[in-house]
Amino acid sequence: MIIKFYRNGIIKSTIIKIKSNPIQFHLLELFSKGMSDKKLLEIKELLVKYYYDNVVGEVDAFWDKKELTKDKWEDMTKDIHFRSSKK
Repeated sequence: MIIKFYRNGIIKSTIIKIKSNPIQFHLLELFSKGMSDKKLLEIKELLVKYYYDNVVGEVDAFWDKKELTKDKWEDMTKDIHFRSSKK
């Protein structure tokens, strides 16, 4: 794959090797076709929904496997701070 980028007003290129799978090739082919911004946004939204649904499914399966409830989760995580405090 060739990546083009700008640096100091000059277009530079670099070649990187990426292992690709059939899905990646299909998506590249799909996005290479001319389409409106609206169609592009629709496809992106479909992909986001697909990955969101997969993550939700995995989290639900984890909760089921561990027999977690909201109360158990809150008890387990009460001392964990998910956001660092600003100093």
